[in-house]
Amino acid sequence: MIPLLCLLSVLWGEQGRCLQHHGGFIFGEDIRQFAVATSGVYVATDTKLYQMSHDLTLVSSLTQRGILKGADDPGDERFYRVSEAVRWNATFSVNTLLPFVKNNSVFSCGMTDNQCGYCEVLDLHNISKLLYREHIQVGPLRNSSGSVGFLVDVKKNPTQSETYILTAIQQRKDGPERGRCISSSQTINLQDADHNQNGGIFSWTDTSAQVTPVIRSTGDVEFVDGFQISSVIFLLSNVRSEANSNRVRLLWFDGIKRKTETLKSVKGVILSVSDGEGSRLLASSVIPGEQPVLWSGVFSADGGEINTELVVFDISPDMSGQTDKDPDFYTSKDKPEVTVTPKTLKPEVVLFRQNYMTSVLAVRQKAWMVFFIGTADGQLIKLAVDRNFHTACPTLLYSVDDDRKVFPRILLDPVDQKHVIVPFRNQMQRVAVAKCSTYKNIHECWSAQDPHCVWCASNTSCTFEDDCKDSDWLSIPDDSQQKMVSHKVVKDSSGQIALTVQTHLTVGQNPSNFACQFSATSSELCSRNNPPPPQFPQCTCILSNGTLPADGLSVTVKIRLGMTPLSEQLKVTNCSGISGPPSSVLCQQCIKAGCGWSKSGCSWANKGVGNDSICRKMDSGRNFSRPEISSITPSVVSFYGRNHAMLSGRNLREVTRVRIQGDLDCSPQESPVWNNTGMNLTFHIPSTDSKGVVKVCVVLPDGSCHGNTTITYRSSPACTNIAPNSSWISGKRKITLMGSHLEFVEEVVHSHALQEVRLPTNSSYQKLTYDSPAATNNPGISRSTVFLKVANQTLACSTKIIYYPDPEFTKFKPTRTGDDVQIIIQKKADELEMTEEELSVWGVQDGNKYPCNVKIKDTSDGTDFFTCEITGTSNDKFQQLLIKYGDQTVMLKATSSLLYFLLLALLVIPCIIVVVVIIYRSQRRKLTAKMNKIMNDLELDIRNDIRQGFVDLQTEKADLMENVGAIPFLDYKHFASRIFFPENESLMTSCIRDIGQDVVKVQLDECCQDLSSLIQDQLFLTSMVHALEEQKSFTIKDKCSLASLLTVALHSNLSYLTEVMEVLLKDLMQQKSNAQPKLLLRRTESIVEKLLTNWMSICLYGFLRETVGQHLFLMVSALTQQITKGPVDCVTEKALYTLSEDWLLWQAQDFSTLKLKVQFAVGSDGGVSNPLEVNALSCDTVEQVKEKILSTFKAKFGFPFSTALGDVSIQYERDGSFIPLEEVDSSSEVIGEVTMLNTLKHYKVNDGATIKMLTRKSQPPLSPQGSLKDDENFSGKYFHLIDPDVVEDQTKNPERKKLKLKEVHLTKLLSTKVAVHSFVEILFKSIWGMPQNKAPHAVKYFFDFLDTQADSMKITDPDVLHIWKTNSLPLRFWVNILKNPQFVFDMEKTPHLDGCLSVIAQAFMDSFSLSETQLGKHAPTNKLLYAKDIPQFKLEVKAYYKQIREQSPMTGTEFKAFLQEESKKHENEFNEAAALRELYKFIQRYFTEIREKLDQNGAPAELTEQLQHVKDSFDGLKSCSWN
Repeated sequence: MIPLLCLLSVLWGEQGRCLQHHGGFIFGEDIRQFAVATSGVYVATDTKLYQMSHDLTLVSSLTQRGILKGADDPGDERFYRVSEAVRWNATFSVNTLLPFVKNNSVFSCGMTDNQCGYCEVLDLHNISKLLYREHIQVGPLRNSSGSVGFLVDVKKNPTQSETYILTAIQQRKDGPERGRCISSSQTINLQDADHNQNGGIFSWTDTSAQVTPVIRSTGDVEFVDGFQISSVIFLLSNVRSEANSNRVRLLWFDGIKRKTETLKSVKGVILSVSDGEGSRLLASSVIPGEQPVLWSGVFSADGGEINTELVVFDISPDMSGQTDKDPDFYTSKDKPEVTVTPKTLKPEVVLFRQNYMTSVLAVRQKAWMVFFIGTADGQLIKLAVDRNFHTACPTLLYSVDDDRKVFPRILLDPVDQKHVIVPFRNQMQRVAVAKCSTYKNIHECWSAQDPHCVWCASNTSCTFEDDCKDSDWLSIPDDSQQKMVSHKVVKDSSGQIALTVQTHLTVGQNPSNFACQFSATSSELCSRNNPPPPQFPQCTCILSNGTLPADGLSVTVKIRLGMTPLSEQLKVTNCSGISGPPSSVLCQQCIKAGCGWSKSGCSWANKGVGNDSICRKMDSGRNFSRPEISSITPSVVSFYGRNHAMLSGRNLREVTRVRIQGDLDCSPQESPVWNNTGMNLTFHIPSTDSKGVVKVCVVLPDGSCHGNTTITYRSSPACTNIAPNSSWISGKRKITLMGSHLEFVEEVVHSHALQEVRLPTNSSYQKLTYDSPAATNNPGISRSTVFLKVANQTLACSTKIIYYPDPEFTKFKPTRTGDDVQIIIQKKADELEMTEEELSVWGVQDGNKYPCNVKIKDTSDGTDFFTCEITGTSNDKFQQLLIKYGDQTVMLKATSSLLYFLLLALLVIPCIIVVVVIIYRSQRRKLTAKMNKIMNDLELDIRNDIRQGFVDLQTEKADLMENVGAIPFLDYKHFASRIFFPENESLMTSCIRDIGQDVVKVQLDECCQDLSSLIQDQLFLTSMVHALEEQKSFTIKDKCSLASLLTVALHSNLSYLTEVMEVLLKDLMQQKSNAQPKLLLRRTESIVEKLLTNWMSICLYGFLRETVGQHLFLMVSALTQQITKGPVDCVTEKALYTLSEDWLLWQAQDFSTLKLKVQFAVGSDGGVSNPLEVNALSCDTVEQVKEKILSTFKAKFGFPFSTALGDVSIQYERDGSFIPLEEVDSSSEVIGEVTMLNTLKHYKVNDGATIKMLTRKSQPPLSPQGSLKDDENFSGKYFHLIDPDVVEDQTKNPERKKLKLKEVHLTKLLSTKVAVHSFVEILFKSIWGMPQNKAPHAVKYFFDFLDTQADSMKITDPDVLHIWKTNSLPLRFWVNILKNPQFVFDMEKTPHLDGCLSVIAQAFMDSFSLSETQLGKHAPTNKLLYAKDIPQFKLEVKAYYKQIREQSPMTGTEFKAFLQEESKKHENEFNEAAALRELYKFIQRYFTEIREKLDQNGAPAELTEQLQHVKDSFDGLKSCSWN
């Protein structure tokens, strides 16, 4: 029957699908309304109405489309339903759906396309049968989750009642919703439900006086639920107050007499789950039962949808006191002047906290309350609660594959009471209320703590109670218990010990044969002298021996309940023997033994507390450092989990396991840890059955768990489409997978090449990009399945990928068009559907390559034509075309008239070859042998270099030390002065106050005070800036100096400085807007641009110091360590390990790593310290060895060596004597006039050798040789690893003359990048991270300022805004910091380090770029190095900008307070007087121009006079000294 109905639904044009084997029904559209009655399930979608049986089998469906007929007035139009084959012009949208079982009808009401109300009364058992229709409004006109409707009974007299339709309609602040037709509908309405009532069906009027009783409201009202118990009607809503905070309102109505009396009986209370307002009700369900009336609601703690909790209230109605005096709801036309403040109800209990709860249904099962909870990510959770509100373990009943949320209403199947009907977006699901059959024995059945399940003795299975044929069943008790069988040990005053065993069970029938049998291994256990008889639920054994052995007694208890046998193993212990210092461990041991815990320690059960809750308040008794968790990476995973997650924090050394506790987990999952450094550890995030947020803590050896962070489980990745869905056989085509949760995919593999793992190049929630693997080893392959690897799971994509032969390009034709050249490339048409973006083309002429921008693709007569354009050249004589796609490069040659000459040349060439062969035939063998030897040697060398590079890359260890000691931050004034005056040492020095000046606030002298007050005038300051910028002699250097001097002079008034900057920026924008708005703030060419740099530096110093600084220093330290791991040329500073190709030491000879034992000379009697192990290289110079020794000393002991590098020397122990090691000595190698610096290899220092370090104090006198680097011509006189350009006999050092290729060593760039990448990544994320989801104040304020300016300038291009923000923050501030760490720390920056930092800064800026750069093999290495990381960084940057944009705006008052605080923090750190004097020099130089500009701007005479007064004061040198 079921498959037949499915087939019929398809024939009827049904848009749903039957999913009977899943117990559900999926619709082709979203669900609008649904209802459940004893007759079936009714569902309204956008264009259909469905009637289904209780097992969700389709019974009937009805189209909601039709035609509107009638006059011009919408009120006179009439809706007529038509079949789907007929043309239609209107749709009936159902917004209220109410089965009226007593009348065998269904109310279906809503709106037609003319925005007028429309209602139908349909047959309850066959919705195709229309009983009545009317164009009238019942309920909301538009689909609204904030409106409710239900049927209520109003008692006219003790024997007669009337049924009405109560509708409560969501209201907006701007008033009730209105259609195009007249309606009496208000906020709360009562309308007739029957033709036999006085006003007729759907009438608002009351029986007397023909009035229309309704309830009105003010402000935003959102209704959540409504129901009736006895005569009282309950209505729940969210009301938004004028202060924009939410209140949850409960209204009571007494359903008596008539509509008017019922509505006028309104009384209300406020439901409050916290002290303040703001919580919001999301879903509601009354808990069945007698008085009191208990009700459950899902509340959002913060008004959103994330932090949700399930709360129980006692809402028993209080109908005493005044009615119809509510401040939010009233029956009069206008709000009454006198209202009564509603009482506030507090909750009985908060039962359950879980993120994203959306719905709840409460039912009673025996003494238990059972809650079915729906979530926003498509889960149905069951929660059982006993009468004392103790919760059992939550269980997951159902979960959808994706994240479709559960509707706010879940309904119980009224027919069998064993299923709930759960609605999702476009799906109805019938879910069993329990999973009893999955529990295999009585212990599992009891431990599930499910009140719906019983253990049936007759068929020995866990089942529903009514499925057990007789009453011989067992189930959980009426209250929550930890164990099915518990025991306690009691000792009375006579010294007699009793063992009492209690069963915690409910039985179907009182067991007549309840019996217990106690037995021990040694002797008779229980005394036979008057034993107490067993009485359900407990039995007692009086021990025949009045004492217990010291190690306890093993006891077996066999219990019989009806036909069910139970067996329990107990360890009975002498309670007074459990002793020791009081601790939580000892307490738990005591309670588990059936004893009691008292203040003095463990005692017998009758003398202490037997609940283990007392133990949780006690200390563990062991002293561990308390661990702290700072982060988990990743913290959002699919429910398959994640391997090799990293947890970071402090005091982690003692951690043994990571505990993961979900809201639905009774017993938490624990993962072992490894790679524990004390600050980081690695662990596996386990898989789970449910989605949501879980709590994470770390476990110590004493079992205590510390830290409080979370991991979010989301749905598994799903791949629904592939674009393009084909690849060329050679592979490396960019493939994009589309679906959901694709950010969790770790690897992609294809079925034809399972061993070839592809890493995603770019992934987000809906898209993942990767390069297809080649299929060259499988030429016959046509289709390949794509698999996604997530943790330990492999998931297949629903669509396969097809492999076709590589594209075949045939010829090209260049054509000149003006100053450009257009080239048309021809390719054989194929199935690949190659796009213009997948091609990179270069025209080749005389060995030079010209990029050709591919623009157009066209297909004609089996040929694809690609058109590309080379700009900036008029020469169209290209001999070759270089075409690249994927990983393949094709060379096309031009056809021309030169072909004939080439043919002629080809005829001559054989003749020449014959002559050459004859001439050299006699010497061929000798020459061949010699060349073969040279080539073999050359090939061997290159092979070895390449292999070594590969080995290094694969075995590179990230062993960089993170413990770099205290971070040498510069204080604020030195940081600021280096930013303000990076190229002016004198200004930098003069504008900083020294230590003595910092303490006292220095008063300005008179002329400086005058100038200070003058620049505090905004008109003067802006006029002066504009006047100076107009002068050609006022250079960019002058502009920067002036901006910084103004910053120093106005540092005490940052609010005013900000106002001036905003005015100047607006002026600058007006200049740029007409030309190129994207160039704004790109360079520092104006005073305001430098002012912005300084302003950002001031405002972001705190963020830099607290959040970014540590990561920046660690990155620089890691980079420095990685550089020194390999050879570094002492003269040029080039290194084998670097990020910059320009600083790559590719000429390095072979070297080896040496471990040296370094002893430090102690005293003058020849004593030495214990040896310190130092790593060095055989190619290190003596100076480099000294540096490494001092560096290792500092890393080992945490403080620097007491003697400077220039005051130490080293000696090498050989054959019992020490040989001094010097940079240059008589044995040094000399080539021409250049001397090679001595290395450890030169001195033949072996691995494990002993080195002694001497200082001037310990061993005077040292060698007189100072540092050779002090020599002005150091680089001309000496060389180290790079040979000088001097002709040398090759037989002397053949190994130095081996051919070295720079390209072979480019892998070292990648090795260095891999080694420091984690530091770079953490640094970048700290820069664009959002602590507490808030950007730094200055960033939010300035970005909002830019948004406002863009709006006022009518700039709609989002790219312009992105570029403005990028130019003002990353480019203007962060790049400056990344490239110049010496601005932040007390450190030196070498030219080599500067080159490496430039590569990282370039990658940082590329992350903010909007353009997609196509990189080929000729692209610069600094671009290629981070090419795969940039797409992910770009996504993070976009999310960062989006978060800032969505963050609530900062008020001017808040930002002003922030600026004042910053000014106050750094009070008296700058020499304001010095800055003002320097400022006056500019005013003096351009005095006339400034005065003219003031006149042009209409400045008042007082301002001009004030300027003249300042000039006179300074010129007179009476008040101001220039000293």
